[in-house]
Amino acid sequence: MAEGEASGTEDRKPKSDEAHSAFSVPDGVGVDPEVTEEDQPTSEFAVPDGLASVAVESEGSAFATPHTYSAAHSPPAYTGTAGFPVTRMKESPWQDRMRTVLRMPVDIRPVPEPAQRLAAETGPAVGRVLDLTLRIGELLLSGGEGAEDVEAAMFAVARSYGLDRCEPTVTFTLLSITHQPSLVDDPVSANRTVRRRGTDYTRLSAVFRLVNDITAHEVEISLEDAYRRLAEIRRNRHPYPGWMLTAAAGLLAGAASTLVGGGVLVFFAAALGAVLGDRLAWLCAGRGLPEFYQFVVAAMPPAAMGVALKLTEFDVRSSAVITGGLFALLPGRALVAAVQDGLTGYYITASARLLEVMYLFIGIIMGVLVVLYVGLQFGSNPRPEDILQIDQRPLLQIAASMVLVFTFAILLQQERSTVWFVTLNGGIAWVIYGALHYAAKMPPVPSTAIAAGLVGLFGQLLARHRFSSALPFVTAAIGPLLPGSATYYGLLLIAENRLNEGLGSLTNAAAIALAIAIGVNLGSEMSRLFMRIPGAASAAKRGAAKRTRGF
Repeated sequence: MAEGEASGTEDRKPKSDEAHSAFSVPDGVGVDPEVTEEDQPTSEFAVPDGLASVAVESEGSAFATPHTYSAAHSPPAYTGTAGFPVTRMKESPWQDRMRTVLRMPVDIRPVPEPAQRLAAETGPAVGRVLDLTLRIGELLLSGGEGAEDVEAAMFAVARSYGLDRCEPTVTFTLLSITHQPSLVDDPVSANRTVRRRGTDYTRLSAVFRLVNDITAHEVEISLEDAYRRLAEIRRNRHPYPGWMLTAAAGLLAGAASTLVGGGVLVFFAAALGAVLGDRLAWLCAGRGLPEFYQFVVAAMPPAAMGVALKLTEFDVRSSAVITGGLFALLPGRALVAAVQDGLTGYYITASARLLEVMYLFIGIIMGVLVVLYVGLQFGSNPRPEDILQIDQRPLLQIAASMVLVFTFAILLQQERSTVWFVTLNGGIAWVIYGALHYAAKMPPVPSTAIAAGLVGLFGQLLARHRFSSALPFVTAAIGPLLPGSATYYGLLLIAENRLNEGLGSLTNAAAIALAIAIGVNLGSEMSRLFMRIPGAASAAKRGAAKRTRGF
């Protein structure tokens, strides 16, 4: 009896701890014999009964490419809650469209609409598109275009050929672009170094037309066609021969000397000095000397002509000869680009451009000061006060300013069709400056800033009308506003050992130069008030600018 009870109790005891599992079938509950252990769900994420089964692939790494993803058919980018009317983007020039997209946060940039036809299976040729983008950016940056416009052009080309996740970066000598096919693929980067710079606005305008055609939906340009047109742009000769450039430099200096009160003899003396300086600069460039020494050499002949006239008994304004030569050498183009890059947030490029302007300016100062010191040793006694006494000859000065702008445009290798527009723009700028400074007795710095602002405004509107860069319509037009007189006045005071007064005059010249650059940039920004911007029904619905308070 005891043994039977003991054996029965022993059979009912659990043989191991597994019998106490919470997932075991309780006593009294039947189990369907058709349901096997493999058919029972083991996860709460299993597909419920009644739903279509989905083929489940083997689980891999969390960083593996999703099986439904293709780099050629990437998912659309996120658009903010306010939305972004992409259809209206086509109504604006590509500069405004791409500048708007670049200034937007990355997470709310609109979905790109490739303007060029892409292969449905393979997608865009990433390597060739990046190389074409860098080559176009190189031509724009070497031609003097601002960093923001170069980035906008690179961004436009990449998006037109289907590369939506691209980030271009522009510095003073380095261009780079990175493309990331997806969040899980490795990024592709390429860069290009800009080693040589030139002033050929005809080539710059041709590159702008190429970018405009690439971004146009109604124009089909394959990568091969784009490369062929880019090669033609590089091979094209300059529109003006070398002798015409030298003659233009002489006429520019002569017109500038007339602008500051010179007569006929002063005109020819300034023109001759500028021609000699230009030829000497070309000779130094052919020998491989840096640009700093080219400016030193180019500044000496005009200064020597002015000193020689002072040593003679001719009653002429010899100071106007040197001032005219300075007008032909002052780096106004580089200064405007430097300030523009700084105002748009490209501080590294702006700092490099300002450093370049400073070196070139120091080279001009050294060349003029050496000649002035030699002239003082030979008994040349210039009177610095004569420089500030400029006779008011409105009609003659307006004509001289327009000749100055015309010749400046030739030196910049502009297209013949744009020379007349920029000449008219420069003449209007001088009329505004003369009315404010001479008639209204306004100080030179605000007068220059207002005139330069109108130059930037009209230049930007003309550029948008012709779908071109604004530089050909702006750079030459600021020529009559350059601070040639203030620069020479400061150098002459330093040569006479009046250091404090000389530095004060040079500071005034720097203030005028900055007023020119800031006025041009402000005028360009004001021009957008009159144009419809991407994503807005009218220019009145512009988004507010972001404020960082310096942080």
